[in-house]
Amino acid sequence: MSFQIHSIVGGEDVAGPGSIVSINPATEETIAEVPALDTGGAVRAVEAARAAFGPWSRTPVAERQRLLARWLELLVHRERELAKLVSLEGGKPVLEARLVDIFPACEALSWTARKLHRLLAFRPEDPQQVLFAHWRAGYRFDPLGVIAIITPWNYPVGIPMAEIVPAVAAGNTVVFKPASATVLTGLMLADLARQAGFPPGVINAVALPGSATDAVMEHPDVVKVLFTGSVDIGRHVARVCANRLVPAQLELGGKDAAVVAADADLERTARGLVWGAFMNSGQTCASIERAYVVEELHEPLVERIVELTGELRVGDPSEVGTDLGPLTTRGQRDIVAAQVEQALAAGARALTGGKLPEGKGLYYPPTVLVDVTGEMEVMREETFGPVLPIVRVADLDEAIARANASRFGLTASGWTRSAEVAERLERELEAGVVTVNDHVVVFAEPSGMWGGVKESGIGRAHGTFGFHEMVNVKYVARDMGGRKAAPWYYPYDEDFAHFIEVAMPALYLRGRQKISAMLSLMGTRRFRQRALSPTLLLKSYKML
Repeated sequence: MSFQIHSIVGGEDVAGPGSIVSINPATEETIAEVPALDTGGAVRAVEAARAAFGPWSRTPVAERQRLLARWLELLVHRERELAKLVSLEGGKPVLEARLVDIFPACEALSWTARKLHRLLAFRPEDPQQVLFAHWRAGYRFDPLGVIAIITPWNYPVGIPMAEIVPAVAAGNTVVFKPASATVLTGLMLADLARQAGFPPGVINAVALPGSATDAVMEHPDVVKVLFTGSVDIGRHVARVCANRLVPAQLELGGKDAAVVAADADLERTARGLVWGAFMNSGQTCASIERAYVVEELHEPLVERIVELTGELRVGDPSEVGTDLGPLTTRGQRDIVAAQVEQALAAGARALTGGKLPEGKGLYYPPTVLVDVTGEMEVMREETFGPVLPIVRVADLDEAIARANASRFGLTASGWTRSAEVAERLERELEAGVVTVNDHVVVFAEPSGMWGGVKESGIGRAHGTFGFHEMVNVKYVARDMGGRKAAPWYYPYDEDFAHFIEVAMPALYLRGRQKISAMLSLMGTRRFRQRALSPTLLLKSYKML
């Protein structure tokens, strides 16, 4: 397999003086060495994006849609190769890479390309203040400028595409920094965009060590930063952006809870929890990391989850039939192992897994824990690994309360066959996304908003609300009535005093008082000379 190993700045391959080594987590062998940029290279990438912004922001929407469609076409044609690279570099099974990484990326491209003309269309808004009745008013959606996009290694296709696509579709230009652990995948995405015909400088991809990333965020031409990653680094990003008073959109992970009601379907719930906990070896910000099961269903559900977990195949991610590959980085595996060891030492029991395997590769077995308590780190901090702690609770009230007792709130799920219970779960679970009888999958729905509450982040991605994060939502009002003066212009004379006196009841009271005040208002010289129009009279009549 050939790799794109150079950063892409202004449409050109650019090498830097540093080095980022891409490692295969299944074998711990080197895949390729990437000549990383330094801070000077990062600055040049921002400058290239800034130079491209003017022409790109004026590019017709139809042309942007054509380029997005072409990018999608190339992605589909190359998806097998891309899936192999995701598997090679990140450890995700090839079939899973296609399912949970590339499929959502294609959805983001397809939806945006189809909906862009509507997303950017002027949205009229009828003025509610009667004196403004003649305005042509509404909302424009204008591009912001240069956006920095910093993405993690767990979904090296899906997450970048969900952010780059709406950013450039809206007319912005981007400097994209892929995670070092999956840098080859990120550079391939940018190369496909270049092949699709995006103008030089619109999408710049930089192989950049974390220590040099501040040079991008601190650049005066960067108007917004999108960051997906850990809470600690997210706080640093927020501080850097706060110093410049530029917005930071942060998706900082979670400790997602599944709440299982007594009437939940046993088989569907067991299979859903196993997949939601162990997919991508648990390296998902929206993985199920806590399950609260109502007493009546606890024992049979745990028994079935253990059976299904025992059937999972852990091994070479390049082989068809592998369910779980290795974790992507050694540091992440160390965190997982430490949390499980601490829990076991404090009295938890591992019904499956729970032991660090020997041999090459950054593997960790799918682990089901019981007898866990809320004080254990595995129940409080993000694990980001294949670990499913299950807690027995007395009733749904306790389950919801314990699910909400977390500093995180990205997504949550409820499991029930009752529409009434489902509505309660949707209302009471404290998260940015709540699903009933499924988990994680909203990420693949392009119209579904994504984002959390509490320490899970700030801002929204995906869908219409996510698209609005990429634009300046600008209210505009146009007065083309041709009058020489508006009613509120100087002088503040006696007639204006009378105008103000009767305007309040005319605008805000009802019934006879309103009619009397309207007649008095129309009798003022200020109203007749500066406000009277057929549009205003019609609107005033409708307000009676």
